[in-house]
Amino acid sequence: MVSKEKPVMVMGLYDSKLSFYALEWTLDRYFVGFGPNHPFKLVVVHARPTPASVVGVGGPGAGNFITIMESEFKRKASRSIDQIKQMCLNKSIEDVEIEVVEGNPKKVMCEAVERHHASILVVGSPNYGVVMQSALPVAATLK
Repeated sequence: MVSKEKPVMVMGLYDSKLSFYALEWTLDRYFVGFGPNHPFKLVVVHARPTPASVVGVGGPGAGNFITIMESEFKRKASRSIDQIKQMCLNKSIEDVEIEVVEGNPKKVMCEAVERHHASILVVGSPNYGVVMQSALPVAATLK
């Protein structure tokens, strides 16, 4: 019997509370309750900024500042990975792929969708409306 691969869901994460809320929302709606038979292969992509994208620095001492920022970004990414793993473990979701990719989040997500041939992209989206003052995840069907 031929095994059919599950469609891929890419979850974009940007080291923010809104992103982690979107991850929890996604896990609860598409993975919890399905056991190992959930409908998607989950790939969580953490977009990590480059120091140059955050601050334009030049002159003496700039190299040290960039090195410190790079170290801080790596530390935050490591903390995010641990948090993602813990969220998935708490919800008994074991087969999740986690990537950390450096670059502009929009570009990183587009490239991840192409690389994984994703069917769905989910990202956190702030809602600035009067009634709802919380994060609302946005799921876009791509195929």
